[in-house]
Amino acid sequence: MLSTRGLSRAALRAPHAPQSWRSMAGRAPPPHVRTATHPYAQRKQRRFARSVVAVTALWATATALQWVVNGNSIMRQVHAEEPPHQEAEPEFKFEAPRRRAKSADENRALISSQHLQVVKSWENPGVYAWGSNAGRAVAPDSDEKYIKTPRRIPYFDGQLLRDIKLDKNFGAAIDERGDLLQWGVAFSKDVTEPTKTLRGQNLTSLAISRDRIVALSSGGTVYSIPVSQSEQNDGPKPKSTSWIPFWGASNNISYRTRTPENLGWSERVTDISSGLEHALMLTSSGRVFSFASGTQDFPSKGQLGIPGLSWENRPAGAFDIPHEITTLKGFPVKKIATGDYHSIVCDSEGRAFTFGDNTAGQLGFPFNAEATSVDAPSLLPTQRLYAGSAAQARVTNVFAGGNTSFLTVDATKADQSRTTADTWAFGFGLTGQLGVGRWIHTCADPIKVPAFSGLFEWDEARHVPIPIRLSTISVGSTHAAAVMDNVASVMVSGRTSKLTDNDTNWGRDILFWGNNEFYQIGSGKRSNVATPTYIQPLDQTAEQERAANAAGVKALREREMHRFQITPRQKVKVNGRNVEFEQKVECGRGCTAVYSAV
Repeated sequence: MLSTRGLSRAALRAPHAPQSWRSMAGRAPPPHVRTATHPYAQRKQRRFARSVVAVTALWATATALQWVVNGNSIMRQVHAEEPPHQEAEPEFKFEAPRRRAKSADENRALISSQHLQVVKSWENPGVYAWGSNAGRAVAPDSDEKYIKTPRRIPYFDGQLLRDIKLDKNFGAAIDERGDLLQWGVAFSKDVTEPTKTLRGQNLTSLAISRDRIVALSSGGTVYSIPVSQSEQNDGPKPKSTSWIPFWGASNNISYRTRTPENLGWSERVTDISSGLEHALMLTSSGRVFSFASGTQDFPSKGQLGIPGLSWENRPAGAFDIPHEITTLKGFPVKKIATGDYHSIVCDSEGRAFTFGDNTAGQLGFPFNAEATSVDAPSLLPTQRLYAGSAAQARVTNVFAGGNTSFLTVDATKADQSRTTADTWAFGFGLTGQLGVGRWIHTCADPIKVPAFSGLFEWDEARHVPIPIRLSTISVGSTHAAAVMDNVASVMVSGRTSKLTDNDTNWGRDILFWGNNEFYQIGSGKRSNVATPTYIQPLDQTAEQERAANAAGVKALREREMHRFQITPRQKVKVNGRNVEFEQKVECGRGCTAVYSAV
């Protein structure tokens, strides 16, 4: 065994030292070893090693680059030899420059989608419809089952209407002259476009039941017309009267007149509304009459508002003679609405009354299994909705459809300092038709609709905030649409008759919600909507052209389309004549229409 005595600690800790000198106790290492262990020599050695590493890395990089260049050259040769049918590399395409507007109005159309929608509705009046087309009510000339997005009915292009109503199996409208038009499978399976039926009566508004049409003339006369064309042709036709003695002739279709007989002097019917089996009539003095509007079943759920009235004990005479709702005497009614089997009215003092079927809580009262309907108008306790708020509630309008009801209420503080406009909903809401953001089977207690409640805007004239109210709600059997009564600034520059460069036409907000089984919401999708939502503009071609001209085709694909804004009432020139009209919405049974209304 070798002895380690006399070796330095450095030597003992250097296992890499050569065996030829590591074992020589007491001897000095060779000269080259002494030089290598000198600090300066160590630094020089490290620099040399780094140089070697750098040179090696550079050589490897150069080799890799040469391989890539050679490989690309080979690939290019291969591509050059491929068949000529393959596409060449795409060239750079620069975005087309924005088209310059030729006029101030065209510039506004490029900038504002709302302005374009309003102008297009003036230039191209007509009817857009969508939803179920099983009965050819939405597209009379098509056999498509669904119309998923708004589509124009060609027959009405360029026409203004007074009213329109849609059922799943038929449609009815009043043209600008006051004549009745009908179409759809329930009217005739052979008719592929709207056909005039009742003429020369100067009709102003419509209501439809399951199988009959109720029409109101400008003079207050109420007509009941069968939906079926064959029944119109084969049924009894009333005699026409003439100022010429002994001169009379039969009308060309069958219909009945249902104007109340005991009206006062200068009193006339001003409004009508119909459910599936019953209809209400409102007179200029605030009286309400009801009658059976269908022929399949007599109203039996209390929706006529006549306590105890049934088919067995009805008065002598025709089954559909009008009855005055005497319970409402002393309450001058100003608004009426009907659902499928229930009714709701409000008077000039802001009180609401409901009657009829209550199986889904659509009367605003708790469901009672022993009494599923109420056959007499009952006061709705609307003040209870604002209990503890020190605000006075006043009902301003009522709306109904299917098994749902809506109230618009003005809630004013005791000191008259502020008024809040709210909307309340109650009834059936399993498919979202209450619009409260939830899926509720039955709702007997009115729920505030957040989308239409507590909204304000700034009044530029008075410099104060004012509540945004609802202009109207159109309630179909399972879905609805609401038009906001927000300020529509048609003329920004004041009372001038000519638009300036800064003037822009604005539409009003319109939102849709509820059941969407037949694409009746108009979004192009089929999912139900529990919260009121916007849809895309009706004229998609014009909107795409506007977006493309304003921001380029690439930007069009990347940006979201603007929402549909409905045109407010305004006097414009149509076909060379000045006419005052607006766009209106109508929700029917599984379908929807927007039309140009005078």
